[in-house]
Amino acid sequence: MNKYELAVVVSAKIEDDERAQVVEKVKALVERFGGQISDVDEWGKKRLAYEIQKMKEGYYYFIHFESEAGAPGEIEQRIRIMDNVLRYLCVRQEA
Repeated sequence: MNKYELAVVVSAKIEDDERAQVVEKVKALVERFGGQISDVDEWGKKRLAYEIQKMKEGYYYFIHFESEAGAPGEIEQRIRIMDNVLRYLCVRQEA
């Protein structure tokens, strides 16, 4: 099992409950592909380095999880097509 960190930037233009649903969907994806979530770090609303879809701000979430090597690719494929997710990045953490 490898440790991973999944960074997700969610649109700031949606309501709080919608944003919570997006994060829950991402967490469900991680668990669906055999990941065990250890921590979800919410950084809140931050200014983006550059405009994305005419937005200057987004909500940042960092999800730490453990899974097999094939899971991050599957998770990223599903997140890529999700509405209200501006950017995402999954990286393996060194032990």
